Amino acid sequence: MEDYPRNLKEFDVRFRSEEACREYLLQLRWPDGFRCPRCGCRESSPVRAVLLRCRDCRHQTSVTAGTIFQDTRTPLRLWFQAMWWVVSQKNGVSALGLQRVLGLKSYETAWTWLHKLRRAMVRPGRDLLTGRVEVDECYLGGLEEGLPGRLNLKKALIVVAAQEDGPGIGRIRMRQILDASARSLVPFVRDSVAPGSVIHTDGWLGYLSLESQGYQHDVTFLRGKKKTPSELMPRVHRVISLLKRWLMGTHQGAVSHKHLDYYLDEFTFRFNRRRSTSRGKLFFRLVQQALVVEPVPLARILHPGVKTNPKPQSVGVG
Repeated sequence: MEDYPRNLKEFDVRFRSEEACREYLLQLRWPDGFRCPRCGCRESSPVRAVLLRCRDCRHQTSVTAGTIFQDTRTPLRLWFQAMWWVVSQKNGVSALGLQRVLGLKSYETAWTWLHKLRRAMVRPGRDLLTGRVEVDECYLGGLEEGLPGRLNLKKALIVVAAQEDGPGIGRIRMRQILDASARSLVPFVRDSVAPGSVIHTDGWLGYLSLESQGYQHDVTFLRGKKKTPSELMPRVHRVISLLKRWLMGTHQGAVSHKHLDYYLDEFTFRFNRRRSTSRGKLFFRLVQQALVVEPVPLARILHPGVKTNPKPQSVGVG
């Protein structure tokens, strides 16, 4: 059963204490009752208020262990306020804006929190796009002089898939890629679109093998056409335009390549839920997903791809 506050007043009443926030996490993480992460036992006893000790194996854990909240020294209520603010802002939140609203002491704290929450915006096992899907790539930051289209090497290259919904746009997927070769494009399509769907692309050679991967491939050759690419493939180009506007508006274009994928995840999260009339439901989804995302040490946020040694879950006391 989906259980969430419908508005800010209900939010303030529901989560007025640290205990209420922790109880909500317990409810979402173990909806059928506690289950020991080590042995699966359903019986536990409280230890020092925030820990649970398994009856059988004596393993100690907490509701925040193994989640993005692990080892946080900040009250959960403040985390909840941050998540509510993030989903309440239609155009997204900057670290500076979050710092001001919550009264955080440092910009770095707000920046780190937002990066942790972005990692919770991708639901594991989410449904693939289906039906007819437009796919194209673009460079963020504009073209370098003298380097046309896919030869641009200094800007971030992303690939976007936009599901057709009549004349409108359904769900989307996007990813930063190293190049526009089939080795980069085809895996993205496989990870994003269900086999048997129609993939609509331009005539770029990187898409030629899609039919052998189980897709129907509809090609629109752009060269020599009176219509612009935005008219021939309107949905994917509309998404790209909105993405660029969002990055420049909310984040002032200050997004590095190494963190870009997580901003793309946030944009996708927001875009795919743009028709939702309930901010509370978005909050509910974000908290749900925050509980299934592994802890993200600051070192890994600052240096993506560098292996770190996460602390054992048993010491994550919230």
